[in-house]
Order: sequence, then C-alpha cells, then structure tokens
Amino acid sequence: MRTRIAQHLWAKLWEDYRRRVSYAQVYEQMIRQAGGTVANDHIAFRSLRLGLSGNTGISYLGRIAEALGYIVAGEYTFAEQQLYARYYRHPEQERASLPKLFLSELAVDNLPEATAQLITQTVRSKDSSSLLNLQCLESWMNSVNTESEAEAIASQLQAAFRRPWAAPQRSVVEAVNRISQYGAWVLLHGYAVNHFTGYVNRQNTPCYLDIEHTACGLAKQGVPMKANIEGSRGSGLRQTATQAVTELVSVRDDTSGKLIQIPWTYAYYEIAERFHVEGASGEHALFEGFLGSQAQHLFEMTRKDGQVGK
Repeated sequence: MRTRIAQHLWAKLWEDYRRRVSYAQVYEQMIRQAGGTVANDHIAFRSLRLGLSGNTGISYLGRIAEALGYIVAGEYTFAEQQLYARYYRHPEQERASLPKLFLSELAVDNLPEATAQLITQTVRSKDSSSLLNLQCLESWMNSVNTESEAEAIASQLQAAFRRPWAAPQRSVVEAVNRISQYGAWVLLHGYAVNHFTGYVNRQNTPCYLDIEHTACGLAKQGVPMKANIEGSRGSGLRQTATQAVTELVSVRDDTSGKLIQIPWTYAYYEIAERFHVEGASGEHALFEGFLGSQAQHLFEMTRKDGQVGK
C-alpha cells in the first residue's frame, strides 16, 4: 500500500502545484490535445539544514521519502551555493509511474553568521503541530490496508509539504535574499513543491518528439521559457524550464508587526528528456540521475529580480 500512498500524495501535491503554476496547466493541455501522455520525471523540494533540534533539511524530507519506499540513488554538492542534494528512486518507478524525488538543502551554518542567525530565529518560530511525527510514520504506513486508508494517509502527509514556521519579517527575507535567494525562498514557501518536471520520453505524441519541440510548443502558447536548453544529447539528460511564476506572499511588516503581502517568485515548470548512455560494463542504459551543472543553473530560476547573491 505504500506505493498507492505515494501515488495519492504526488497527485494531491500536483493538483495544488498546477493551481499555483499556470504554465503546468498549459503544458498538460498542450500534450493531451496532441493525444499524448502527461507524466512527471521528478519532483523537487527545498529545505534548510541547520543545527536545531527538530525536523529540518533532508533528514526530515528524506525520512518521508524512505517511508514511502524510496531509496537514495545519488547525491550532489553545490559548494558555491552552499547546497547539498540527494535524489531518490522508487523500486516500482516504472510499473507505478512514480516520479523520482530531488531533495536539496541549504547549509545554513556555512552562511555569514548574521544571515544564519536570521534564518535560525525565523525557523525557531515553527509550529510543532504542523510537522509530521516521524516516529509514528512507519506505524501509520503499516496500518494501511484499504484504498480509502491510503488516500487518508496521503492527505495527512500532504500537510508536511507546507511552511511550518510563522511568516517571516519582510526585512529578514530581504536581508537573506541578498546572500542566498534559495534561503529566502524556503523562508517564504517552506517545504512546498519547488517544481514538477514534465517527462518528454513519456509524452508519446509525434507533435512533441523531443525537448526542443516541447519547449517551442510552450513558447507558442505564450509561456515564458528559459532562454536555452541545458545539456547535450551525449550527456544523458537535457532540461529546460518555464520562468518562475510570481505570487503574493505573506510577511510581517517590521514597523506595524502586521501581516502584509509582497510579490515573490514561487515555482517554475521544468521539462526533461533522458537518453541512453554507456555504462561501466559497456552496456547502454537510460540515464536516470542528474547532472550537477544543470541543476545549479536551474536553481537560479527562482531568483528574484534585482537579487545579487547566490
């Protein structure tokens, strides 16, 4: 039943994400009108690694993934941005059409001390009731026997992919953003989906045979796209993305202490095409992992205009 829980969970998160990211709806409609299939290659989540007791970073998100049956399949370090990431695959990925997961975290303690303190103080305001009880997660999973129970557990898990701390102060977000746009993004959006990724290989339509035709099709639909496609066919993976949508987000006004709304980037929709590469044994197989240089460039897609830090 863990596979069914995962399927229900990703479906629920997809519905929330596609509501917020209209470009994903355009992609979905474009592919289906061409008689194709919409499938997601992977889902990406962001987080903060910091020296607080409680649930933070990949240690929190990863335990949820593992409880759903996912296993670690690779890891990546982005030293310049102070980021670390892991990707997870599910043993039933192909049969159950389960997306890979790309989990990343910002090493907060490696940032300038003043910035790290601002982030830590904000995260300390977390509401413990909004965090998933990881100690009970395994027993919850083992107790599921029916489809309705699987969907009910997925609904409970969905609540874990939100912001578990109070709305940050506006000045804090702006100060953190000058050093790390990634850090400011997580303070505002918490564990919300960073992006889903349309899987070109599964589109199954002659209208959009590759990533070039797919990106061109989206552009013709009026979707603002990244200027170039990351990666060559020989690399095993090619990726591009829409521009990030901007939302009104809640922050606390420094003078009045009241909640106000300001515009900030949320998420983009990514598309990916995978290719067969030669392995160590000489056999060719579909490349399943990620390429660090591509991921690093795509991290920048949520950069807020005028932001000059990482």
